[in-house]
Amino acid sequence: MSVIRRRLRTVAVAALATGVALGGTACSKSDDDGGSEGGQVKLVLQTFQNFGYDQAIKDFEAAHPNIKVEHQKMGELRDFQPKLVQWLAAGSGAGDVVGLEEGVLLQYVQNHDKFVNLLDYGAGELKSNFPEWKWNNALTPDGKKLIGLGTDVGGLAMCYRKDLFQQAGLPTDREEVSKRITTWEDYIELGRQFKASGKVKAAWLDSATSLMQPYVMQNSEVFFFDKENKFIGDTNPVVRKAWDMGLQMAAEGLTAKAQRWSADWDAAFKNSAFATIPCPAWMTEGVIAQRSGPANAGKWDIATIPGGGGNWGGSYLAIPAQTKHPKEAYELAKYLTSKEGHLAAFKEAGAMPSDIAGIEDPAFKDKKSDYFSGAPTGKIFGDSVKNLKPVFLGAKHQQVWETIVEPQMQAAERGQLSSEAAWQKAMDEAKKATS
Repeated sequence: MSVIRRRLRTVAVAALATGVALGGTACSKSDDDGGSEGGQVKLVLQTFQNFGYDQAIKDFEAAHPNIKVEHQKMGELRDFQPKLVQWLAAGSGAGDVVGLEEGVLLQYVQNHDKFVNLLDYGAGELKSNFPEWKWNNALTPDGKKLIGLGTDVGGLAMCYRKDLFQQAGLPTDREEVSKRITTWEDYIELGRQFKASGKVKAAWLDSATSLMQPYVMQNSEVFFFDKENKFIGDTNPVVRKAWDMGLQMAAEGLTAKAQRWSADWDAAFKNSAFATIPCPAWMTEGVIAQRSGPANAGKWDIATIPGGGGNWGGSYLAIPAQTKHPKEAYELAKYLTSKEGHLAAFKEAGAMPSDIAGIEDPAFKDKKSDYFSGAPTGKIFGDSVKNLKPVFLGAKHQQVWETIVEPQMQAAERGQLSSEAAWQKAMDEAKKATS
């Protein structure tokens, strides 16, 4: 799920790190449900955005008639994350199974006492089901505790509006488009041609910030932190290159300057305000199709991502230690991260399986998307992660990106600050927040 969409609250992150409970709890798992109804064990599953679990939950309940699942969809990560941190610190309120996004995972691994050790319930037998890096990300450094099972992986592609390409006189065939944007420099140059046509009101790209994550994920083994968890965002040349590229595009009038994950961004999809967007697998059916709506079905297509493959986002399912039903919760998490659960989520929301058997299954490999003009999504996203190397994301990665760096980059994009002034402000704030 996208690292992609994710605005943490600094105070909430601090609460988890210190274990201090914050006042108030908002709407959450019922404290008086007793965990059972009519002889059934009741489990609360809390996820953000769209994990694509509607059918998978029905299938699980059919196979486990003694378990009833209440799926609480908690909105965007920025909505759910502060609440989960608060509930974990307070020792109540969290679901029996919760979704954890990769950009915040390390902070939870560091506070692993808040979660059930899945190895105690037999998760070790599942290790071979996942890529080694996906499994290891949820392990404590000593390898003795596993706090989560992998859901999706965010294979990368480039989603584009072929109708807008046609209006601008650009090729619309996905293979031809892919050949025209093999590098990010190619992609920017094609954007200049799109704008120079003068035939389309839309911008080339939704936001300058949309370049940051795919470019860094492709070209660096680290992001804002080195592997010792020390902040290096100000000295990582790949981060600065992505910043400069995105804001240069904005300066040339190639971006729609839409603030991602806002109502403004949602409207930009419906109003055809931009022609391209780097898209991890989870963004296709689960974000673009939903926001663009039925009126734009068949107008979108998918090309390969400039610069080759890569990963952007991906999540895990974990069991808070406060659950009253750890055994049943494990069965739910195990099923939802099995091949069957992964394939159901892919069919429903476009979430690419991280389960190896799911990736190899024809239901994924041969999948084509009607919404995206019959694009072979299984092949495109499957190919994008074949040579994937994991990128280290520090414990405060999401905090730095979504509460500091992205807002400053957006301010520069809108002309409120110069690129250099925004960069210095972002780096100064990030160093202060991580010192």
